[in-house]
Amino acid sequence: MLGMGEGGCPFEFNTDPATFKVGDSVSYRVTGSLEGMPFAGVLLEVHADHVVLTSDPDDKASRMRATRESRPLVREEDIC
Repeated sequence: MLGMGEGGCPFEFNTDPATFKVGDSVSYRVTGSLEGMPFAGVLLEVHADHVVLTSDPDDKASRMRATRESRPLVREEDIC
């Protein structure tokens, strides 16, 4: 993977929910059995109180609602 062993993250994430826009890469979290694991996604929609993101921009069915915060939170049951 790009950046492995170099100490840097190969991704650039927007962690400022006030500036979220469609197309931004974000690091998100998931509740339940996947809690504590980091995930990377792309914002598809940005709303005042939530966002819609995907972990696979090429899969049109992959859409998850998440909280609008620095690292959005997706409910485990909403993962697709």
